[in-house]
Amino acid sequence: MNLMPLNLGLMVVCLSILTLVIQRMHFMMALLSLEAMMLGLFFLLGQLLYYSAMEIYLSFILLTFSACEACLGLALLVSLARMFGKDYLSIISLHKC
Repeated sequence: MNLMPLNLGLMVVCLSILTLVIQRMHFMMALLSLEAMMLGLFFLLGQLLYYSAMEIYLSFILLTFSACEACLGLALLVSLARMFGKDYLSIISLHKC
């Protein structure tokens, strides 16, 4: 088994987590880094379960959750933009609710 694709998938996941930590001010950047993380996890899952019969089902489940996460994230982004006119994560606070 070649470990290069696994290293690439892990690198994508780690870089997306790093991007999420660094660019935590904007909601859109957080959504993009979460999508990159899901893409890296999909790549890792495809490489790890390449010879398994359950690969197709687990891949579809991961893609379904990824699509749901993207839909909910964009709905929240539109709601934030309509309410506050900005996509900053700092305006989301329990003290302001």
